[in-house]
Amino acid sequence: MVIHPQARTTPKLRAEIKAQRDRKQVDLAKQYNVTPQTIRKWQNRDEFTDKSHRPHRLQTKLSEHQEMLVVELRKLLLLPLDDLLVIVREFIHPEATRSGIHRTLRRHGVSHLNGKRQTISPIAFF
Repeated sequence: MVIHPQARTTPKLRAEIKAQRDRKQVDLAKQYNVTPQTIRKWQNRDEFTDKSHRPHRLQTKLSEHQEMLVVELRKLLLLPLDDLLVIVREFIHPEATRSGIHRTLRRHGVSHLNGKRQTISPIAFF
C-alpha cells in the first residue's frame, strides 16, 4: 500500500475516523490534529488508501485516432520529431504542438529512434 509522503493519517486512523461518524467533525479534527475537511473526506470514503492525483483525462489537442496515426507515422517513417511536427500540422491537426506530439510518442513508447532505424541494403534499390 502506498501512502502519500506528507499524509497526516494512516489507513488505521482513517478507519477510526470513518467509524466515529456520530461525533462532530471539529472535535475529531482536534483529536487527530487534522482539518475538518480531512475528517469529512475520510468519513465519506469507503477505501482508506490515497487516490491518484494524476489527471483522469489527458489534456491533448489530438483525438485518439489522430494520436494513433501520429504513432504509426513515427513507426513507419522513423522521422525526427521536428519533421513529424511539420507533417502533423500540415495533414492531421494544424494546432498540434511539438511538446504535445512528444508526450504522445512517449506515452506510446516510440519517442526514441535509437535502435529503431534499420539499415537499408543497397541491393534493395536495384
